[in-house]
Amino acid sequence: MTIFDQQNMAPAPWDSVPPEDTLFALVTGANRQRLIDEYLTTRSLTSHLVVIPTTRSVKKSQETIHALRQHAREFATTSDILRSRAGGPSYDPRSVTKRIHILSVQLDLCNLADVHRAAEQLVNGTVSSPVNGNDALYFTSLTDVRIPRLDSVIFNAGMGGWTGLDWPKVFHNVLTKGLVQATTWPTFKAATAGHVVNPLPDVKNEKVPEMGQVFCANVFGHYLFAHKLVPLLSRSDDTSLPPGRIIWESSIEPGWKNLDLSDFQAIKTNAAYESTKRLTDVLSLTATLPSARPFVNSYLQPATKSTSQTTPPSIYLVHPGIVQTTLFPLNAFMFFWYRVVLYIARWLGSPWHPITGYNGAVAPVWLALQEQEALDAVKAEHVKWGSSTDWWGESRVKKTEVEGWGWDGTVETRTELKNEKGERGAGRKIVGRKSGATDLTEEKRVEFEQLGVDCWKEMERLRGEWEGRLDSVLGRK
Repeated sequence: MTIFDQQNMAPAPWDSVPPEDTLFALVTGANRQRLIDEYLTTRSLTSHLVVIPTTRSVKKSQETIHALRQHAREFATTSDILRSRAGGPSYDPRSVTKRIHILSVQLDLCNLADVHRAAEQLVNGTVSSPVNGNDALYFTSLTDVRIPRLDSVIFNAGMGGWTGLDWPKVFHNVLTKGLVQATTWPTFKAATAGHVVNPLPDVKNEKVPEMGQVFCANVFGHYLFAHKLVPLLSRSDDTSLPPGRIIWESSIEPGWKNLDLSDFQAIKTNAAYESTKRLTDVLSLTATLPSARPFVNSYLQPATKSTSQTTPPSIYLVHPGIVQTTLFPLNAFMFFWYRVVLYIARWLGSPWHPITGYNGAVAPVWLALQEQEALDAVKAEHVKWGSSTDWWGESRVKKTEVEGWGWDGTVETRTELKNEKGERGAGRKIVGRKSGATDLTEEKRVEFEQLGVDCWKEMERLRGEWEGRLDSVLGRK
């Protein structure tokens, strides 16, 4: 884009708003409604929210934009909190919806050329979001606007790779571990190994190495995408804005056994999803450790180096708890009864069953909206933050135990855990703990850190390898 093009673009609605009164959030995957609701009820009445969901097609982007606008309009119309904050009878929902801007880009995480294109559009191009019909009364039409920065990117999209249920294991798991444990850490999900994908499908004249499909969708596509977005996520020294946040969404399930470095791309295992989520845990939680910093610094360095000093983005880790999702293949009959079983597990005392996608989004939304000082105070980068609920379904954020890392990388004795101070009830660490979990030792902590170094090293090697291929492909077009 030339300087002339930039000078002749129409101003965006947020251009006249102070940067601290705007938030730019990109979300891959579903569950964006809660972000809108919590932003509107916690930020100033003049602040603007820009949500950028990614989808795999233009049609899906249009449907997503329409659905999110409908949600924002309904929430603005019916929310007693918003009406009260705005002064009661004189409240006009349009004063709220005009500050919500939904844009979308298309992104296929298993097509690395598409990952590059989507990032290039956000960093150096423009995005449009026209408004038609009745929406024009409530939302502002956007044409060729630039995204000046990204405050949070939430990596929620992915694939499971499952084929269904292993019924003998269902009964064995429930009978030996109990319903709560079996529905939180299930061992009965059936899957097959060997799923691979060509990550450069448009290359026709040469053979391209295959990549693990679930690995590419859940980890590597996002990993490359985030690197390309570093210019939007970094902050120059002359701004008071905090650095952008890369929020990886994992799962409550994975442990030591799920990640095998000899099968790094999860091709040979029949638990590819769990392998990629364990990798996500390891990468995120070791990102600030000195031993991993050489690789992390390389990763968070913009492709085009700037002459001015910048602060790189921060990396955080979340999981949604146990949420009923179409990611797992169940017919309508089983889908209904699965939901019933999840509610029973919650009523039996599980803190890990938010069940709905809206409740499951509490942790990533909390990280996206929380003040930087508050996150720094609890060393949020060292914690896997889980979406949790109480018996009644009230959502909250809860620290999650990770095998080899504990709750925050601190070695704690069983006595210290039982006498934990500050938290009460379901918020305590030992509530909702996996049966048979072993306390973290210094030896396991060291092993986890070394695993992190090995994983970061391999991810950076793969990034260099595939960016080289990608540059070659793009250079020929």
